[in-house]
Amino acid sequence: MATQKKSSTRKYGKAASTSVEREMRAMKEGKLTSGRSKKKVTSRKQAIAIGLSEARKAGAKVPNPPKKKSAKKKSAKKSSAKKSGKKAAKK
Repeated sequence: MATQKKSSTRKYGKAASTSVEREMRAMKEGKLTSGRSKKKVTSRKQAIAIGLSEARKAGAKVPNPPKKKSAKKKSAKKSSAKKSGKKAAKK
């Protein structure tokens, strides 16, 4: 069977890449600061995240940020383990 080639669509738009490039340049020049704290950004990953965030606000084609996993299941397991441990200690 012949494998079909996936259609090549851009995940990020050109506006997003220019925004990231601008932020990377600012970081290299030492002019890029983070949001509220206004501390100087030194991390490459943080500079990219800032660029993508600004592109998203401007309405450029950028995928949604990854959703954070909820800690409900983990906390339920921990609390039940604690309860069973306390019962064993009382006996």
